[in-house]
Amino acid sequence: MYIIYALLGFSLLIIVHELGHFTMAKLNKIKVEEFAIGMGPKIFSTQGKETKYSIGLFPIGGYVKMMGEEEEVQDERSFSSKSPLRRISVIIAGATMNFLFAIIIFTVFLNKFGYSLPTVKNLSENMPAIEAGLQKGDEFLKVNGSKVFSADDLTIGINLAKDKPINFLIERNGEKKEITVVPKLVKESDRERYMIGFEFQRIEKPGIVQSFKQSFKETASVVNQTYKGLKMMITGNVNFKTDVGGPVSIIRMSSEAAKNGIWNLMYFVAFISINLAVFNMLPFPALDGGWTVILLIELITRRKVPDKVVGAMNYVGLMLLFGLMIVVTIKDILFPIQI
Repeated sequence: MYIIYALLGFSLLIIVHELGHFTMAKLNKIKVEEFAIGMGPKIFSTQGKETKYSIGLFPIGGYVKMMGEEEEVQDERSFSSKSPLRRISVIIAGATMNFLFAIIIFTVFLNKFGYSLPTVKNLSENMPAIEAGLQKGDEFLKVNGSKVFSADDLTIGINLAKDKPINFLIERNGEKKEITVVPKLVKESDRERYMIGFEFQRIEKPGIVQSFKQSFKETASVVNQTYKGLKMMITGNVNFKTDVGGPVSIIRMSSEAAKNGIWNLMYFVAFISINLAVFNMLPFPALDGGWTVILLIELITRRKVPDKVVGAMNYVGLMLLFGLMIVVTIKDILFPIQI
């Protein structure tokens, strides 16, 4: 059942994403020929008034097929006949919906469970934080030059630094100060982790407006960490066997989250929703970000990029993405991420 919950959660992300494209296409009076969830052989299909709705066997993707999307069609309801701005609005709608979906989940989650602030509440004796001069009430603004949006940014920053010095920019009584702390390896029950020795201030019972505002900070934090993760992958600062995962890892991690309750699963779904949005908006062929770059070129130059060029770029991009997915899936099976 936990695996089923995980699959449902992952499928929900795809539905939300594709629903964004579908809705914006309809608002721009573009004919949608097919709305599909899942890939591979069709296990369900029905024809609507003008749109075919289908479900694929593998819940790892989806698509909205619009008239005139792949080639120019002389019809006022075709995608190709719309202005670059209208087409851009359709393309970015998927990622936008993923962000909004995450914000809604975060708002409800934070309203129910509260959240930590990136501010020092208490300090532990004989630990690096107090030895470096941190004090109660200090608010963290940056960690190693990166903006702090939420308490998670600090936790992740400390874990990534391990036993290397961390530079913090803090605010104390209206004044900004820089403090350097070296984390200490601490053993807790059956595991070890790097800590500097302080406790976050918490908002235990926030109002709905307060939770809504904080949800944007949580979203910004995940976006920031996602870009950092992508940068580390490109620069080779991650272990491919232990730190990189694909659909199989996502389902496994979602299943583990489901075991800890529906709220944990929903929080993880929100986290993946933001990752999906960020990845989709990368300026890479076959992704929404790649399409957006092409349309921006058309908007600036006022000249259409030839269909053959777009088609060739998207074909190459799609093959590379499929190849990457196959490699990561094989890696997930042979070298699963430890949860």
